[in-house]
Amino acid sequence: MSLALTAFPRRPAAPAPVAAAVAVVALLALPVSPGGAEPADVLSALMVLYCLVLVVRERRRPLPPAAALLLGLPVVGLALAAMGASSAAAGLAGLGRYLQIFVLVPAAVLLLVRDRSGFRLLAWSFVGLALVQGAVGVHQYVTRTGASYQGEDVRAVGTFGPQDVMGMATAVALGLVCAVGIALGRSPLRQRALAAGCALALLAPLAFSFSRGAWIATVLACSAQLVLAGPRRALVTAAAVAAAGVVLVGGFGAGSAQLQQRLGSIAQVADAPDQSVIDRYTLWASAVGMWRRHPVTGVGLKGFPEYRDGNASVALSSGAEVAGAGAAYRRQPLLSPHNMYLLLLSEQGLVGLVALTGGWLALLVCAVRRLPRVRDGGDGGRGDGGADGGGLDCGLVACGLIVWQLTDFAYGDIGGPSTLLTGLALGLTAWWALSGDRTPRVLTPTRTEEAVTR
Repeated sequence: MSLALTAFPRRPAAPAPVAAAVAVVALLALPVSPGGAEPADVLSALMVLYCLVLVVRERRRPLPPAAALLLGLPVVGLALAAMGASSAAAGLAGLGRYLQIFVLVPAAVLLLVRDRSGFRLLAWSFVGLALVQGAVGVHQYVTRTGASYQGEDVRAVGTFGPQDVMGMATAVALGLVCAVGIALGRSPLRQRALAAGCALALLAPLAFSFSRGAWIATVLACSAQLVLAGPRRALVTAAAVAAAGVVLVGGFGAGSAQLQQRLGSIAQVADAPDQSVIDRYTLWASAVGMWRRHPVTGVGLKGFPEYRDGNASVALSSGAEVAGAGAAYRRQPLLSPHNMYLLLLSEQGLVGLVALTGGWLALLVCAVRRLPRVRDGGDGGRGDGGADGGGLDCGLVACGLIVWQLTDFAYGDIGGPSTLLTGLALGLTAWWALSGDRTPRVLTPTRTEEAVTR
């Protein structure tokens, strides 16, 4: 029988389930179409359906208990906030978006990533997207075809356009964090060298995005990765980054003044801040005012724009200027506080804030706690240490992603096609923190069922 079976050629191996998540990342490289449904959003919905099919077909337990708790807990706050929305349509729209980003997409990634190879494939897709968006962004800066910044079309926005001015910065920053995590791991030298080269290449487009929040979040995330990787790697990598920073600032003299002005404005909160800083603090104060009036459940999903003017001072401008990168000049209304925590507090109250941020902090704690066992020669959840370094690179990527996201949420919130990257990044962190290489249990048949089958 065995000889007869070997006479036939083997069927080609089926593509890894994680390829569905990689495809979502790849679609984010396409130009954004204002007002229409984005292909990446559509594919993310199909990815969730694909996961349901896999769960039923493979008879797997859907999620580990801890993952089910952390990912399912926010549904309570979201349901309450949706019921308190000003209209049923607004409540359903907000509920769908929050469930997509913070529940369904992370859970799908947790199910699709089966091992460290799948994790690395998705992490490298983040790097690939960052390189594509970064190349477009650098071209926009050099040719003066980017979004408008201080009267010049020099702001790098990639294919996301000026309507999602943070899109390219988010993609590039997350790709850079993934590259740094891989470079600091114990994977083969060629992979680490390639990842380090990608991280250095991504510094320029990140700088040309002029996104202060992305800069701060990236510095903190990469610093955390360096500390978690060990002192020796931290010193070597810090020296390389410092050298690259000198080359970047010195080699692009035309943009050094703008970059220095933008960097200086980070700490310029009281001494003649620019209008964007004034607007941000005014929006923050407005969000706090909403929470004080509705402390438990907030004003309802999608309710911030309706209650904004009633809680904001006259210092708030009429909107942000949007122009360049192929878009005509217009004033874009300020419809969110540009702070995820204050957005949750104002629209979902303490219930929603505690449910979501509590889950994120739990992911951070679990991810960091698992890392020392791998870094110090542990098994990484497999039992033998692994020929690839026990997954240290996966742990550093996961920790870096969650640190970046938690920091960036202090300067931005969800919105635009690039928000899908948030759900995918949370899924990678959840896999490392709650699942790792522990293969999901399969509902195996009983001995009686086996006998009947035979």
